[in-house]
Amino acid sequence: MAQRQSFQIGTGLFIVLGFLALGYLATQTTSLANYRQGDSYTLKVEYTNIGQLKLRAPVKLAGVRVGIVSSIELEPEKLQALVKMSIDKRFNQIPDDSTAAIFTSGLLGDQYVAIQPGGSPEMFKDGDQFVLLQNSMQLEELIGKYLLGGDSAKKADAAPDKAAAPANDAAPDKAAAKPNIAAPDKPAQKK
Repeated sequence: MAQRQSFQIGTGLFIVLGFLALGYLATQTTSLANYRQGDSYTLKVEYTNIGQLKLRAPVKLAGVRVGIVSSIELEPEKLQALVKMSIDKRFNQIPDDSTAAIFTSGLLGDQYVAIQPGGSPEMFKDGDQFVLLQNSMQLEELIGKYLLGGDSAKKADAAPDKAAAPANDAAPDKAAAKPNIAAPDKPAQKK
């Protein structure tokens, strides 16, 4: 009986540890990971397409997490997504000509906002808005452009060559080229 009781306790501990490990992995692989943010300031950006960007998504500068996405709203007048980011005050030296781009972690991972610093001597202040931005790239759009754009790109490359030559210039070139073209086709025969 003692052996059976110790087996049940061991099995129970194993199951509890398994659930704790799953809980830890779930919080570390999503945006629910512990992020201690002290005093912060808000920056805004308007996107035409945010893709799958979510609240509490990370905001990164040079790959380092500097803040989170605090709100996402639709601007009814402009029909654009207004994204507000809460940036830690420790990172208050972001030039005001920086770019806010939406990237994806890996091929199918979560999306985040990446700030690419500019070179302006002026820095962002609380409530400022990004002027330079890069919308989210959708995987479906990229695949569609690749599949449909491959053949049309070849056709587009061939069309400008024909259209680039003016009609008046084409006739003299063809007439001058005929004797040169005909000679190499028929090699000279020796008698």
